[in-house]
Amino acid sequence: MTIAEITANPRLVFALLLGASAAILAAAFASQYIAGLEPCVLCLYQRVPYGAVIALSGLGLGLSGLAPPPKGVIVSLAGLCAVAFLVNAGIATFHVGVEQHWWQGSEACGAVGTMARTIEELRAQILAAPVVRCDEVPWSLFAISMAGYNVFASLGLFVASAIAARGMWRAGGDRADA
Repeated sequence: MTIAEITANPRLVFALLLGASAAILAAAFASQYIAGLEPCVLCLYQRVPYGAVIALSGLGLGLSGLAPPPKGVIVSLAGLCAVAFLVNAGIATFHVGVEQHWWQGSEACGAVGTMARTIEELRAQILAAPVVRCDEVPWSLFAISMAGYNVFASLGLFVASAIAARGMWRAGGDRADA
């Protein structure tokens, strides 16, 4: 299959974007709940765009199955996916900079988020919760942290979804055949 054939098939594009985002989120949750690597606040922020892409891609899959799919909406959804990946690349790049001590993290880095209703509950949560700092690298492979790999993944998915949006636009914007 050529790139033109792939991008002319919105169902395939959205299925691939949804699958990639779900796989990356699954890896993040596995590292947290199976490997025991607690995420910092920047790690949590980096999950949000993947969730947004899953929702946008699910909508794109549903709409591209209509006959005919809504003109322009399919291209817009692919473009929004590209924007989400680009935003995530920015968040991940900021996180890498914090990890490398190129700049300081936000005030939320190292803070404990709570939903306490009383002072006693707040105190108990603060004393019980581990503080996960954004400037510490809990895991790396080949001297690249998870945030570093996320930069690469997000930029790659940005390029792929931008190419797909452009290809769908050139193919008529909303072809769902193939």
